[in-house]
Amino acid sequence: MTDNSEHQDRQKNSDDKPNSLGLSISTNSAILGFFALLCTAIIASTYLSTEEKIDKQKRQAQLKALYQIVPKQQHDNDMLQDNIVFEDQALGHRKEQTLFLAKKSLSGEQQPLTLIYPVTARDGYSGDIDFIIGINVSDGSIAGVRVIKHKETPGLGDKVDLRKSDWVLDFNGHSLGDPDSEGWTVKKEGGIFDGFTGATITPRAVIASIENTLRYHHLNADKLIEQFDVKTEQ
Repeated sequence: MTDNSEHQDRQKNSDDKPNSLGLSISTNSAILGFFALLCTAIIASTYLSTEEKIDKQKRQAQLKALYQIVPKQQHDNDMLQDNIVFEDQALGHRKEQTLFLAKKSLSGEQQPLTLIYPVTARDGYSGDIDFIIGINVSDGSIAGVRVIKHKETPGLGDKVDLRKSDWVLDFNGHSLGDPDSEGWTVKKEGGIFDGFTGATITPRAVIASIENTLRYHHLNADKLIEQFDVKTEQ
């Protein structure tokens, strides 16, 4: 009788093991699922808060570059609102870029002052040189040039960056035909612009790209401005 009872107990314990194992697996799965959801929520929350900060920093960086070309006191519109997205290989673009317009209220009308073009010089010594160039609508003169991104050699080609030298300031005020076509290169090749000792390729690429942008502006400025919402004030 005792042997039979012990056998039944062993059988019951054996039957209970799969149930206990299944319960343990379910419990552990629930715990893991909870922690996965918790981690996902934390990561998502961190991303959203960081994304907002990154967007704010990008906006401030964009405004800083734009204001260097067209100072805030010279226009009265928000250039980060007055822009169009476009892509044109004639300006070296490899993807969609943003064209900005500075405007000012004059005699009761919103007048376009300066178009700020995004441009890529593809033939830099170390690759693409991304820059923006402001061209005044009234006379086609250059309001300013700022290099945004490059991989040029430190101490040589990186002088295209205003933080390294004031070389880009030499373009201010020049326009298509001033100088003539032969003048749009470095001095050692008969042009009017300084080169860099030991780094001719970089300045030559930027100069050629700037002249090309002036030609592009001459042909396309009116059509581009029409795409902006330039309204007459009542």
